Formats: sequence, structure tokens, C-alpha cells
Amino acid sequence: MKTILLKIAGPLQSWGTSSRFETRSTDRYPSKSAVAGILAASFGYSRDDTRIEQFNELDFAVRVDQPGELLSDYHVAQRFKPNGGIEQVYVTNRYYLQDAVFVVALGSRDDQWIEEIEYALRHPYFQPFLGRRSNPLSADFLMGTKDKDVIACLEELEWQASDWFKRRNRGKIILPVYADAHLLGDSPRQMVRDRVVSFSQRERVHGYRAVGRKDIELAPLVGDVTSHDAFNAF
Repeated sequence: MKTILLKIAGPLQSWGTSSRFETRSTDRYPSKSAVAGILAASFGYSRDDTRIEQFNELDFAVRVDQPGELLSDYHVAQRFKPNGGIEQVYVTNRYYLQDAVFVVALGSRDDQWIEEIEYALRHPYFQPFLGRRSNPLSADFLMGTKDKDVIACLEELEWQASDWFKRRNRGKIILPVYADAHLLGDSPRQMVRDRVVSFSQRERVHGYRAVGRKDIELAPLVGDVTSHDAFNAF
């Protein structure tokens, strides 16, 4: 079993699984289908390429290291007539997570496939992004691979939150993990529409998958977090 670890962090990110029409919502953590989109872009697959479905078979888990805050962005868009006049005005609300940090773990028993995925992420064909094109990946996005399952990797990985967030949240560190339900045994689970079938712009198609939750307790921090980086905005 090999697992790739990805750090999902940035000033803004958005992970909508139920957006409709003028309201573009975001989930509170990255969806598996969105990460599949990152992988598909890295491999250079088109939106309606059936090979995208293979990413559903990866073991998937995401740890919430820094939940971030919800941000609403107000937009106005216009549709014009052929003569240049305004035909219609649209008011849209787009939601983002700001200053959030997550760790995504992707695992498989096919070691060669994991190596191919890692290579594609290091040399992406299309530019990947955090849910929307305006949200770039961070420089430390790819954290490498481990020879363990996804849950064990997240249990052992040190806290990835920003220094300022760590200073505000001392004491016991309990981080929620959301994963494919079969990885967590008898944990509470729910069905979410997050199994990608097609990203076609004509008709995006998603199926359902079962998601479980587990809380991971990390060792408490020792000493003060005193490092300062003027360029570390998240």
C-alpha cells in the first residue's frame, strides 16, 4: 500500500458538490471528485474522458488541520444582445473558504499507479487549482508518498496548520478526518454526491459514495510557536 499526501492550503479555495445556478456554494473540506479533477488535469485528460472514473477507486481521506472561514463573494454578470444592448443581468453569490488548511491522502495497492500519479502531479499537463481557476495551489502542495495506508499516514503526520492558528489553539489537538466509509469500519457515515462520472461542460454527472468520519488526536505542541515568515499568508 502506497499513499500520496497533498497539502491543500491557500488564501481562498472552494469545493462545491451541490452548486446550482446563481448560488455557487462550497463544502467545508475538499471533495473526492474535486481532487479527481486535480488528478485529471495533471494527466491531461479532457472533461469527458472516461479514464477520470478510475480515480474513484483510490482510497481517499482528508484531514481538517485548519477549518478556515466562510467567505461570500457578490458578483454581477451581464448578457448582451447582438446590437450591444443589455439583455439580462445576473446576480450570483460565490462562496469560498479562506485561510483553510487540509491534508488529503490518496492510497492504492497498485504501487506503479501511485508513482504515475505522483509524476503527473509534479509535471501537470493542465494547470490544477483549488476548486476554481482563481485559486492556485500552494508551493508545498505535494508532500510526497508513504508506504502506509491513508488513515495511518494521517494519524502520524504532524499538524500542518499555520503558526498563528497553532498559537491560538494550544492544548489538546483533535482533528476530524473524512474518508471513504469502508476505511473507517463502523464509524457514522452518510451518502454524498461525490463520485465523479463526467466533468463534461454539457452535463456534469456525479454518483453517490459513502463517507465516514473519525477524530484523530495528535500529540500536544511543546514550547512556543515563535517562527515568523512575512510571506506566509496562510
